[in-house]
This record gives sequence, C-alpha cells and structure tokens, in this order.
Amino acid sequence: MSITRDDLRNIAIIAHVDHGKTTLVDSMLKKSGIFRKNQIVQDRVMDSNEIERERGITILSKNTAIHYKDIKINIVDTPGHADFGGEVERVLKMVNGVVLLVDAFEGPMPQTKFVLKKAFELNLPAVVCINKIDRPEARPEEVIDEVLDLFIELGAGEEYLDSPFVFTSAKEGTASIDLKKQKDNMDDLFETIIKYIPAPKGDIEQPLQVLISTIDYNEYVGRIGIGKIERGKVRANQEALIVNKERKDEIKKVRITNIFEFEGLNRIEVEESMVGSIIAVTGVEGIHIGDTICDVENPEPLPFVKISEPTIAMTFSVNDSPFAGKEGKYVTSRQIRNRLFKELQTDVSLRVEETESTDAFKVSGRGELHLSVLIENMRREGYEFQVSKPEVLYKYEDGKRLEPMEIVTIDVMESYIGAVIEKLGKRKGELIRMTEANGGYARLVFSIPARGLIGYRGEFMTDTKGNGILNSIFDGYGSYKGDIPTRKEGSLISFETGEATAYGLYSAQDRGILFINPGEKVYEGMVVGSNPKGMDIEINVCRKKHQSNIRASGSDEALRLSPPRQMSLEETLDFIEEDELIEITPTNFRVRKKILDSNKRYKSKKNN
Repeated sequence: MSITRDDLRNIAIIAHVDHGKTTLVDSMLKKSGIFRKNQIVQDRVMDSNEIERERGITILSKNTAIHYKDIKINIVDTPGHADFGGEVERVLKMVNGVVLLVDAFEGPMPQTKFVLKKAFELNLPAVVCINKIDRPEARPEEVIDEVLDLFIELGAGEEYLDSPFVFTSAKEGTASIDLKKQKDNMDDLFETIIKYIPAPKGDIEQPLQVLISTIDYNEYVGRIGIGKIERGKVRANQEALIVNKERKDEIKKVRITNIFEFEGLNRIEVEESMVGSIIAVTGVEGIHIGDTICDVENPEPLPFVKISEPTIAMTFSVNDSPFAGKEGKYVTSRQIRNRLFKELQTDVSLRVEETESTDAFKVSGRGELHLSVLIENMRREGYEFQVSKPEVLYKYEDGKRLEPMEIVTIDVMESYIGAVIEKLGKRKGELIRMTEANGGYARLVFSIPARGLIGYRGEFMTDTKGNGILNSIFDGYGSYKGDIPTRKEGSLISFETGEATAYGLYSAQDRGILFINPGEKVYEGMVVGSNPKGMDIEINVCRKKHQSNIRASGSDEALRLSPPRQMSLEETLDFIEEDELIEITPTNFRVRKKILDSNKRYKSKKNN
C-alpha cells in the first residue's frame, strides 16, 4: 500500500560557501520555537566542528528537524566548498527537494552550479531563496535573472523556470515572497517549502529498504548509519541485512539496536519509524556509505550516486626528523594507518593507498582544502607525521596524458585585473569571459589546470592587497597543458642543530624572509626562511656572538629583527617544493628538506 507522508518534508539547503546556509538554518530553528525564549544560542549552531567554527565554513553535512504547524521538516545543511562535494552528492539521496540559497549581491557562484547540477540529475524540485537582501549593495532583481540563466545553462526543464522565489535576511530572521514587503518572521519560507517540495511517498507494506547516506561514529555504540527509509517500516531490535549494489555477494546480517529521528539539534529515540523518515540507526557495525539496510527475506540493494574521483594526492609518512616523537602522542606507522583508514569510513571522497614503504601512505582527495582539513584534524588529535607536496592525479587515454581542470571565478577590483590575468596566463590559465565591473569589481572566469592553482592563492591575496575573491571548481579532465613554472623563491636552510639566536637571525635576515623567532629549536636541513633570488642557501641561525672584554660605543646596540613570516597550513603546502616535506605535530609545523644532510643533498642533486 503506497502512502504519501503529508506530515513530512525532507529538504537540503545548498549554496556557495559564505552565502548564509548555516545562518538560515539557525533562523529557521529559532523561529520554529525549538529554543526556549531565554535560551542562549551561539551563532552558526549547526557548525559543531571546531575547524568549521574557526574558518566559518561547513565541512560535514548536518541533519536537523523543525515543526511548522503540524508538519515536520527534516533539513540537511550541506557544505558549500567543492572540496567537500562528496558530502553534498550523498545527502541529496535523502531529500525530496532543495532550497537553493543565493547571495543578493554576489549572485550564483561556481559551487552553486556544481551542486545544483546534481540536484537536477535527481529531478529534485527547487525553492530559490535570495538571501542577504538587507545588504546595502544588494541587487535582488538582477540576481533573479542570473539564477534563471543558470537554470537554462544547466539544461533544467521548464518546471524549474517556474520555481518560487523567497527573499530573506537570515541574519535578521525575515522572509517574504514579496520583495517590497519584508515580514519579521520566516513563515513565507516555511509555507513555500510545504507547498512546492513534495511529501515523501512509498509503500509501507513492502519489505524494508533504508539507503545509508551518512555515517557517524560514537565510542559507546560504534557506527551509526543515517539514511532515509525508502519503503516499509523499521522497528528497534529488528534483524536486517546490509547489502550493496556494487558488492552484491557481500551480505551481512545485523540487529538494529536503536532507531533515532531528528528533533531540532537532538536525536530522539523511537520504537518504530516508517517510509519517508530520515533516521539514524545503531547496531549496524561494518556498515558503509551507499549500503542498503534490507528485510531479511528480501535483500534488494538500492543504487547509489557515483562519487566524483579525487584530483590531488599527498604522501603521509612517519616523522623521521631529529625532533620526531617529542611533541606528538600518536607517532607510529600503525597509528597513522589506523587513523587514515578510519577517516575512509565517513569520507567517501578520500582514497588511502599503501605504498612500497610501510611508513608511508598515499592519500588522495578533492583538493588542497579537503586534505588540509584532514591534516588539521589529525594534528589536533595528537598525531605527528610528515606530508609531501600535493601532486595532481593524471589520467591516460589512448596514450594521451589528461589532467584535472578547474573553472576559476575571480571577483577583483579593476585596478588589479592586469596582474591577475598575467599571473594566471603564466600558469596556463585561459580567460573564458570577463563581465563588466559591478560596484567597482569585475568578474573574471578562467579555465586552468588544477596544478596551476597550487601555490597561487597566497600570491593572489598579495597581488590584490586582500581585496579579491577566488573560487574554483573541478571541471573534468582535459589534455595536458605543458610545464608550469614552479615557485620563484629558494629556501634558507639551517646547517646546524640547536637553538636559533637573535645574533644568528640578524645576520640571516639579509638573505631573505625568516619563518622563525629567536629561541626556536632548529635542526640541520630544516627550512627557516625563503630567499627571493630563487636559490637554496644554507645559513647558521644558531651562531652566537664571541664574548670579549672589549666594549665599544654603538656596537652593542640591540639587534633589530624583522618579524618572521607566519604561514598557515595551506600557505605552507603551497610553499614547499618536490624535495621538501612538512613536519606536522600538535604544536608546530616545520618545513624541511627530504634529505637533511647537506653533503647527501648535494650528491643527489649532482646525480640527477
């Protein structure tokens, strides 16, 4: 018997990074009465991960649910960064429609396009939400036209061109279908979702099918599978089978211990749940993303969305520097291996491969940000290891080398256009289009090899004096574009192990920009600065001034040191060359040469 769950709606909120998805979910939660009137609620309550809160981005998709009148609305907050697109592709299988959020000033951006295309492929209806209409420079009428142009560009059907538009200020908690009259509540948004997003349907009498789209982990109950019930109903302590469409021969019998439904920010335990509901289940050890929980008598797996392939790889290895094991809690290859393979359980876009060495693992991801977040998480958990320079993953077809290409959208002030075009031209970037300046800013769209972007973001911020916005998105594989010049700077290398002194650094700062302060411990082969002349130079930063009894006026004045260059993890990944590594510990990250001994380094260069 097929039923329609009119008391339920399942939606995903999709948007480009920083267009206000998480803030909108906050407002929807607050306006629906989830929180008490006097309850103190932090901003961006859905960003629970420490790194998410620091960087102001969503990395992991989150589930929540609100009640409006007699209808429960399950909401999935998705990442806006293309690097975490694997998260978005999966969760779209759980919902019956999407809310497309677009900034009233910036308009639709590359990552919006990426996720929207996935939603169209699954025929999910869309409600368009023009957010931040309270911005002084907002241009909602033009943005409506840009959204409709994007729908046409993506080949959307006519039904999408009739999608409803809602105008919101997520920060103020207001929404209205009339641009001229803003209401002081979110009712218009809730009403539009209920009217235009279809209620989930399914057969309640048929055997159980739950497609698992997300995996959570809890130390007490183990793996938690999150997914939507496609048909049938599920009860606590019910026996079931785990089946996968790709691996039909691997069938595993489990007992579903507990069932949870989402209420606000909490998971509420229920005895039974039926078709259309988004649930979390425990007792399903060994379950993976893309698996289907089926009835014991009827193991029918559901097809799962194909996850895009990784484009960038790095080598994670055991730290073998002179300071190895001094700062980290987990330092052995077994511990690093276990942590990387554990990450695979919840991140479907990641690949981890063993290498010839038992101390090193090849880790592939969707971009620099994807891998740097993994590195940062491991560092905070107490792991100590080394990583190599990111390298692009090539493909070969009919004897031709293909490389991953990116579409880069840059918003920049007119005065900096020349510098951007010149730099990206050298990196094999091709200017596809350039739109007229809007509020003093012009938009440039480039097609560029993924490797051309490695190391460019830092340069871009310098060239535009921090006033430019750069966004990139994977655009498939294209023919190899030829050699791209590497970084112009050389490295300043310490040739002694010890403690850096102000006297040693004072002498060294004439050679380039330093990365360290006096008193920091260094070792032979560690990179302590950059040299603008492009050569690697060995320097002694541990040198002390010889003591003598003779004093002269003026010669013993305080040494003036320039402040060292403090680099973030992404900037450090951009900076290093093929023959260098980054030593990652819970308290520091240091750049070093792969070969620490200067004589061996000289011989290896000679042999090459």
